[in-house]
Amino acid sequence: MTAELTVAAWPGITPRLLLDGPEDVSDYQRAGGYGALADPDQLLSEVQAAGLLGRGGAAFPMAVKLRTVRDNGQQGGAAKVGSVVIANGEEGEPASIKDRWLLRNRPHAVLDGLRLAAGIVGADRAVVYVSDARAAESVERAIAELPGGFDAVAVELLTVAPGYVAGEETAAVHVVNGGPAKPTDKPPRPFEEGVDGKPTLISNVETLAHLAYLHQHGAQAFRELGTAGSPGTFLATITGAGRPPALYELPHGIAFADLLTLHGVSADNVRGALMGGYFAGLINRDILGTTLDHESVRALGSGLGCGAIGILTDECPVAVAASVLAYFDRENAGQCGSCFNGTAAMAAATTGLRDGLATQEDLDRLKRWSVVLRGRGACATLDGAANVAASLLTQFPDLVQRHLENGCQICRSGAFTAARPYEVESGEAVVAV
Repeated sequence: MTAELTVAAWPGITPRLLLDGPEDVSDYQRAGGYGALADPDQLLSEVQAAGLLGRGGAAFPMAVKLRTVRDNGQQGGAAKVGSVVIANGEEGEPASIKDRWLLRNRPHAVLDGLRLAAGIVGADRAVVYVSDARAAESVERAIAELPGGFDAVAVELLTVAPGYVAGEETAAVHVVNGGPAKPTDKPPRPFEEGVDGKPTLISNVETLAHLAYLHQHGAQAFRELGTAGSPGTFLATITGAGRPPALYELPHGIAFADLLTLHGVSADNVRGALMGGYFAGLINRDILGTTLDHESVRALGSGLGCGAIGILTDECPVAVAASVLAYFDRENAGQCGSCFNGTAAMAAATTGLRDGLATQEDLDRLKRWSVVLRGRGACATLDGAANVAASLLTQFPDLVQRHLENGCQICRSGAFTAARPYEVESGEAVVAV
């Protein structure tokens, strides 16, 4: 039996994305949703002023993405190249559930954001890309309820088998173009040449929901929460610490220690955290003194990524790293030799370290791999694996040395060996509080 997911907004704020129960299209419209896009250029200016950053992991400025795809799609004189927009809801990150929750409960907010993005870039095709069955059913119902015309852009729903690499932007393009859900070499990048050879905007579904909020409320209201460099709120999936998982809507800039209090975890028991799902790697107890915004977490050598945070308490960070790297080894696309071999090598080294079998030479190789393998694959899977390996070595050097001497009592008494660490299962019940 799986634990229920707690869904809640930060105390004292009015939630922007979280609702108590699935939304109804009539209620969404009465609240200002699906309002006319009178001036696409003006909305793009609002996005720029709001400082909206992508919520898929990279935190790339949304205004830059929109402007680039719009400009590329307008090339060709009278015969415009045209463009495509994709709402990316293929949440391949096991430790995150925000995208699935939005698609299941707030599909109209996502579709509204997709409509607005299509209007800004002048797209003639819009696709919702998902893998979760419940999310697909929700989106399908919402598409059937769309106001007539949807600003003259047809919306398609495309489902794909779930997988860590399936949500990578070139993998999404590959699927829409009729291929397998595997990344392709870059360049060209989708904003240059994507679906059907057209410039393609691929945006995370949470980002699109924020775009819909921006259209209704404006940049000034958007910036009322958050920090100057990380404006607005974000959805954070919190796992670990022996607690049921939670999905919180948080203002950027809150103290990590305050999040622990909200989640019912004592800071005294925290060893560190696994940040950004599996991608941003491990961080030690320094996380206890920081705030949750991109600039502050980046200053610690880590990242917020997709907002997924695994709290480490009883688990040994070496064992956690070994499990995450073993996952990367299993989930890589198997089409780039550097990734196929590199993830396997780093997984073997950390597993040996966990089990007290590694040598100093193994550690030296792991350190070298964590540097030289970056950027070598078609997608960022190998970079994520390198982040985990490098962060383990830099954030927990004393613990690594203890393992080298087979002196970790935690692992000797029963190591943490989860196949999908801090996974939030897609089938569990969701309750709003």
